[in-house]
Amino acid sequence: QVQLVESGGGLVQPGGSLRLSCAASGFTLDSYAIGWFRQAPGKERELVSCSDGITNYADSVKGRFTISRDNAKNTVFLQMNSLKPEDTAVYYCATNAYCSGSVVDFGSWGQGTQVTVSS
Repeated sequence: QVQLVESGGGLVQPGGSLRLSCAASGFTLDSYAIGWFRQAPGKERELVSCSDGITNYADSVKGRFTISRDNAKNTVFLQMNSLKPEDTAVYYCATNAYCSGSVVDFGSWGQGTQVTVSS
């Protein structure tokens, strides 16, 4: 069964850091593109970062977020530094054959992990 499970979210103060994990089972992550997405209340789901050999980031997180993979653990990480209140959202990971840039192209969505940035 193909499954993605996100973890690592929580409450953090502005300027703080979190590392999110996306653990895969039922398939090998390094054969696919991995996207990290987020959805804030009342807003559409947006692409934060995607990696398919080339990594790209949304302008809003560039220089603060870093995506990485641990193929031995079949896990992808999103290191988030210098967090801002506007980063508050549910964060999801999902897969696709390549980084298409379109949310609808991605599948095998995890359940999401809540990130709240607040003092």
